Amino acid sequence: MSLPQKYFVSPEIFAKERAGIFSKEWLLVGHQSRIRDAGDYIVQQVIGESLIVIRDKTGEIHGFFNVCRHRGTRLKEDTCGHASTIQCPYHAWTYGLDGRLVGAPHMEQVPGFDKADYSLHRVNLGLWEGFIFVNLGDASTERGGYRSLEDWFAPLKGKFSHWNMSILQPAKRIEYDVHANWKLMFENYSECYHCPGVHPQLQKVSPYDSAENDLREGPFLGGFMKINPGKSLTMSGNACAAFVGKIENLQQVFYYSIFPNMLLSLHPEYVMVHQLWPQSLERTLIVCDWLFHPDAFDRKDFRPEDAIEFWDMTNKQDWHVCELSQQGLASCAYQPGPYSSRESIPAAWDEYYLRIMK
Repeated sequence: MSLPQKYFVSPEIFAKERAGIFSKEWLLVGHQSRIRDAGDYIVQQVIGESLIVIRDKTGEIHGFFNVCRHRGTRLKEDTCGHASTIQCPYHAWTYGLDGRLVGAPHMEQVPGFDKADYSLHRVNLGLWEGFIFVNLGDASTERGGYRSLEDWFAPLKGKFSHWNMSILQPAKRIEYDVHANWKLMFENYSECYHCPGVHPQLQKVSPYDSAENDLREGPFLGGFMKINPGKSLTMSGNACAAFVGKIENLQQVFYYSIFPNMLLSLHPEYVMVHQLWPQSLERTLIVCDWLFHPDAFDRKDFRPEDAIEFWDMTNKQDWHVCELSQQGLASCAYQPGPYSSRESIPAAWDEYYLRIMK
């Protein structure tokens, strides 16, 4: 059965999700290609916290709370940029790209002051297949599933190596402000039972009943669907770029949900990734990135817009029905309904979610 109404309309449930899931699980914040050079940074909002993710001069990526150690001032206001240091706009305390305090005007006159005591506060950060994850959890506690990112992703080791995700480069980002609970997007993504009516263009190229799942329980769920011979998931139906790697079967597209905020779509010639950021009970910010092999960008047959337009259309179709679902779920007439035989993955997602929420 689908989830009871309270999981979509209760402020108490939403607060529990923030405290028990988004404050303690590994969260996707982007791909390393967004901070390619030393000094490149992004600023990410994570359940009310502002984080700086930055690459230092050695190439290492760090995550810091966007808070000056002097009087708490926000250090970076832009969502992304480049800097040789991190300097507070208030009193000019200055930090290296590795977070060490390197400059504090007039503080040498303060007895006992030592710059080594005032580095930026770090956030747990790790890389998986080129994707950057952060975790606000306390490493000293076991609650919330906190463990190293390597341990967290151990069940998927080597599974996606053919797609060369760590070296892919971004071609486009689109943000969607969806007026629906974040869980509805996960459930929608995890089945194609709705595809014949909601996605006629997708259905023509990739039959809705061709899905085969290989991850059926836990935080990682999904599998593949067939692509009609000689076709691609683009507006034209033709391949839009060089293949991302040595893909064994060019007539398959893989869809995986990675709890709690990543949707990963693996195509022969591109990878599409969604980040989900709950803003309220009934509103979710969805960030969608399209990534291609670096060699594809210089080829004459590179037409990324062919794929981007196709999935922008498909995304909007999905978000519309999710918004309709949110509206219906709020009704006094709503009662949980039975999942069909083609919705085993949404059911598995619900089971894992409920286990985490206990």
